[in-house]
Amino acid sequence: MAILKHIASKNANYGEAQRYLLFQYDEHTKKPILDKNGELIPRKEYYIDGINCDPFSFDLECKELNAQYHKNQNFDEIKSHHYILSFDPKDAEEHGLTGEKAQQLGLEYAQKTFPGHQALVCTHTDGNNESGNIHVHIVINSLRKYDVEHQTFMERPCDARAGYKHHLTPSYLIYLKRSLMHICHREHLHQVDLLSPVEKKITDREYRAKHTGQKKLDTLNKEMLSKGIAPRQTVFQTQKEYLRTAIEYAAASSCNIEEFQATLLKNYQITLKVSRGRFSYLHPERNKFITGRSLGSHYTEDYLFSIWEKKKEPQHQSHTRSDIFTPHSNSTTSAFMEQKETEAFCFIKSDLRLVIDLQQRAKAQSNPVYDRKVKLSNLQQMAKTIAYVQERGYSTEDDLITALTTSQSETANCRKNLRSTQQELKRINEQIHYTGQYLANKSVYREFLHAKNKKQFRQEHLSEITLYETARNFLKQQAASEKLPSMKLLKSEKEKLLSIKNMQHQEYQKRKQYEKELQTVCKNVEMILHGRSDFEKSSEKNLPPR
Repeated sequence: MAILKHIASKNANYGEAQRYLLFQYDEHTKKPILDKNGELIPRKEYYIDGINCDPFSFDLECKELNAQYHKNQNFDEIKSHHYILSFDPKDAEEHGLTGEKAQQLGLEYAQKTFPGHQALVCTHTDGNNESGNIHVHIVINSLRKYDVEHQTFMERPCDARAGYKHHLTPSYLIYLKRSLMHICHREHLHQVDLLSPVEKKITDREYRAKHTGQKKLDTLNKEMLSKGIAPRQTVFQTQKEYLRTAIEYAAASSCNIEEFQATLLKNYQITLKVSRGRFSYLHPERNKFITGRSLGSHYTEDYLFSIWEKKKEPQHQSHTRSDIFTPHSNSTTSAFMEQKETEAFCFIKSDLRLVIDLQQRAKAQSNPVYDRKVKLSNLQQMAKTIAYVQERGYSTEDDLITALTTSQSETANCRKNLRSTQQELKRINEQIHYTGQYLANKSVYREFLHAKNKKQFRQEHLSEITLYETARNFLKQQAASEKLPSMKLLKSEKEKLLSIKNMQHQEYQKRKQYEKELQTVCKNVEMILHGRSDFEKSSEKNLPPR
């Protein structure tokens, strides 16, 4: 199972790469391991050769070549490229792979794929964390030393000439992977398909972050156990790993993108964004989205849609208010809650923006660079607007205005229902307040009724009696001739109303965003068709008041 890894380095010290290949380094801190005398410790077994250079003067020869062509002189230039060919540990036992043989394969691979470059080829047999997998390091100077024949993977004529830098393109990377797969197939070594997308894409950075996090967690748990505290978490999980686990569970329990998005947000606090048909996920502790492709092929839009299509009987659940609670017929708010039961509104926000009217921008008229930038942005937004209209089946401009009018009406209804729920919640809170006040002073008022000198008792407990009578009068007005509700019933109704309020608020925000998006589309269509942005003036006359 040979894999290919690439690292681009801007380090101008080529000797550091030499030291890493020849001496022992800590794989996690990337620092050299020193002996008791503070000296570097050579690696136990390694094989090193140089291509177009001496392996022990690689750093000096690279610097001379850079000075000759006046390249790699700036700090932000890529000075070298480090490729690692890692073989399966089973190859040593099952196929007789040795360090010498791996070194020969590495030399063959480097001469074929990096012609004209100064290169160090070094084979290590220890593997990462003493895993025992044989791997070959190929370090090349980013600047080519000799002219070579033009190869199929080279896109530019200068890619074959001396004095020009290594140019890794997607086609070049495919060529590198195919060459490695061909060598492994020829030598009958274990090999995976390097050209197919990885199901779970775990980068070296994520791998090391997990190892470091697990090490810190183990240390913390050890301290907790010594104090007699049972640790709650024993396995460290990276942010990407958390996203993968959440996506897998959400995809298995959902039948469409709406349910998938709702499950991620509700159960895992993960926000799903769809941009140009591609899925991106926002971890609850991050501010930047992570694309599905960076997580692996099983977390992209294509794979998830294929899962939902394969389900024989998808169950499209309509999340209604009645799914959250069961209203009580004897409750004072049961009729109110039944009236609020509506289907949930699902909306996925797009990245549409308004087309800018250049005639009203003084800066665009005076600054040609800004004018060109705005024109390019306008073209992009116009293209997105046209795609938006076509995807949603709007055939005429009147259809758009009708959709906007309907959206405004629905948003107004949602706002009205939300305010009604807030008023009902306010009434319940007042009932809870006065019920508590009533119960807290009930014993004092009972003593007042049985007191011999009621006038004196009232003067001594005037505040408690006043609070009791105020609460009693308020509750009687609210309950009319019915029995006063219990505190338990009132709190139960409050919880249900809070649930309704939260759902109504979310629905109102979604409908408000949808209305704003339709307004943007209508204004952009007005600019595309008529070349002016007076949509608001012309449409306000036709739209009903909100």
